[in-house]
Amino acid sequence: MDDVTTELLDHRRRKDVFFRGPNSPLPPEERSGFAGLAYFEPNAAYRIFASIVPSDGEVVELATTTGEARHFIRYGTVTFDVPEGTGTLTLFAPFGDDAPTQVFVPFRDATSGAETYETGRYVEGHVHGDMATLDFNFAYFPYCAYGEGWSCPIPPIENRLSIAIRAGERSR
Repeated sequence: MDDVTTELLDHRRRKDVFFRGPNSPLPPEERSGFAGLAYFEPNAAYRIFASIVPSDGEVVELATTTGEARHFIRYGTVTFDVPEGTGTLTLFAPFGDDAPTQVFVPFRDATSGAETYETGRYVEGHVHGDMATLDFNFAYFPYCAYGEGWSCPIPPIENRLSIAIRAGERSR
């Protein structure tokens, strides 16, 4: 097992422990019997290292599940290949961060609503100069997938993929 897979499995184990604890997004009555999240098997084909095509740095509002807007900077796009085909996603930087080392990537794909949460999933991208690393094995559901009261950004149209990303968190 490589170091990245070991890190991924440890991350998943720690996340399951967190979901049983007092700060869990699960309703309190579901925490004690929580058996763990469901995931696709780790697959190195979903670890992407791609060139960033810079965007204009426009401030954008992403709608949320509660109707309020969250502000981000449109940082750039990446185009990548996975077993199911080619996709392009927009990377969003935190508002006010002109040189981020991490970017937010909300997305929907062909698994949304069938194999994964219907509203979409998130993955964090890591910026290395003009390159980005996206490891879809770490893709996760927003907290609003687990209970009421959470305000979660909705993936914008530009981040809706026609291909499937069978990596990361999945529905049971």
